[in-house]
Amino acid sequence: MKATLKFDLDNPDDRIEQLRCIKSLDMAIVLFDIQYNLRKRIEYIIEYNPKEDVIELIFKHIGILMDENSINLDEIIE
Repeated sequence: MKATLKFDLDNPDDRIEQLRCIKSLDMAIVLFDIQYNLRKRIEYIIEYNPKEDVIELIFKHIGILMDENSINLDEIIE
């Protein structure tokens, strides 16, 4: 079975839809890392730096994950 997706890249809405499709694996990787690895990473940091702000750390590391996977929400959400 095969599926073909067609986008009119001259159409701004289609261009965003195409980009969402292209970035879907990268977004899934980020979500997987958040769900399964972020807690361990934050716990490790807090263990050695107990004065760290946990909320700031979480958002900082989510941003790092998104940067590492080239996820720019401004490009895919209007």
